[in-house]
Amino acid sequence: MKTTILQLADELAQLEESLLKATREFEVYLNPLPESQMVSAINLIQYLYFRSKDRKSLQECLHYYGFSALSNSENHLHRQLQTIRERLGHAYPESALNPCTYKFSRKKLEQNSKLLFGKPAQANMPVVMVTFASDFADNPELVERLLLNGMQVARINCAHDNEQVWMDMIKQVRLAEEKTGLSCKIYFDLAGPKIRTCLLAKGKEEGKVKVEEGDLIWLAETNEGFSEEDVVISPNEKGIISTLEENHRVFIDDGEFSGIVTKVEPGKAAVKLIRVASKKGKIKSEKGINFPDTELNIPSLTEYDKACLPFICQHADFLGYSFVKTPGDITRLSNELKKLALKHPPAIILKIETPESVKNLPALLFEAMKNPPFGIMIARGDLAVEIGFGRMGEIQDQISWICEAAHVPVVWATQVLENLQKSGMPTRSEITDAGQASLAECIMINKGNHTIRVLKTLKEIMLRTAGHKTKKRFIFRPLSIAIDFIESNNVYRIEPVPENK
Repeated sequence: MKTTILQLADELAQLEESLLKATREFEVYLNPLPESQMVSAINLIQYLYFRSKDRKSLQECLHYYGFSALSNSENHLHRQLQTIRERLGHAYPESALNPCTYKFSRKKLEQNSKLLFGKPAQANMPVVMVTFASDFADNPELVERLLLNGMQVARINCAHDNEQVWMDMIKQVRLAEEKTGLSCKIYFDLAGPKIRTCLLAKGKEEGKVKVEEGDLIWLAETNEGFSEEDVVISPNEKGIISTLEENHRVFIDDGEFSGIVTKVEPGKAAVKLIRVASKKGKIKSEKGINFPDTELNIPSLTEYDKACLPFICQHADFLGYSFVKTPGDITRLSNELKKLALKHPPAIILKIETPESVKNLPALLFEAMKNPPFGIMIARGDLAVEIGFGRMGEIQDQISWICEAAHVPVVWATQVLENLQKSGMPTRSEITDAGQASLAECIMINKGNHTIRVLKTLKEIMLRTAGHKTKKRFIFRPLSIAIDFIESNNVYRIEPVPENK
């Protein structure tokens, strides 16, 4: 039996009451926030509650009766609901109308984005961030061309090079700004506890070693007890080997190499390679290692990160917090920034790249709202490896929608036009992926040999897709992130971290 218009009106009334109730139940997240964040935080709570339930039938019913439904209302959910109820005859006093209108939410997100990235080169176009390679430090012509072709943010990764090289990169950006009349923000990525490869035996001198599927390699902290022909990889973080167990998965170089732990002995673990995606089949030094099945007790803010902060704060417009997991991690970084007694500390981009950071995304947003502005980076390289490539499409959408509900700018990062960057020729799938990236406020491209071509291609794609980016229809099944937040109600996550820790 079809839902009647009166039944629909009653369902919407009940939904509105449940949104208001959810706001009251989760007000503990609202109490510490500045007034400037209150409207956004309330909308986030209401959206999370709304998406914690299956709303498919409601969406279909709204479409059936010709209403705009609640799709594309992430950033003004309650007010959109009120608008539909008004059209069904319900009258609100002015004081009862939610101030989070479509116009308010669009303006709020634009303001937050501008505070981080500057004004976009063109309306309705994402800002483009370019990752700097070491040779950019002495290539003024290239940096100038990058600015002329759309780069608005220069990304410097603290995991590579040193302060002198970073300074040279910054100088090239400033010189290019003077010559072109264009502006460019400086963004630093904290290295974080990124676990990277170090070859201890075979391939040590060359910095790379040839491997094949079925090969047995070793993970160890020293080369003691191995021959020169053994493939021995040392993770750059201590204490990892002892946490490994048989059948734990190991991924190297963003999943190019995957293996299974087959044996664990004191100080070493044997890993059988079950997949080698790379045609060359060479494991290189300084490539990332992921252990998705292993609980690693490694702090998100490392001692190296702390040592880099004075230089970063002197030169950066904003910084990326790698491998952030909990609200306590944000507090630890805030405490370190306070020690520097900065008048204008850099804004923070929280990099979502682990299953824990995905699950804790709402709590991370509420914590970061205490000290705006800030943004979220969907760091798809490590994230895809950690959660599984099959879930990546779903999770990146969830993160985007939830951030939009909070009016928080998003950086779409890693493997954007990756094949074009490396080989000069894009794949059809990555062109589609780049179009999807237009939903974000900023797009990050990695370093490679064809950066100018990538910038030009991105611009063409963005110009063609910008007018369509809000014209999507969703069926509104429950979101796993929303369910976790609403049902767990882990208030402990917002407890402060002592400053001496």
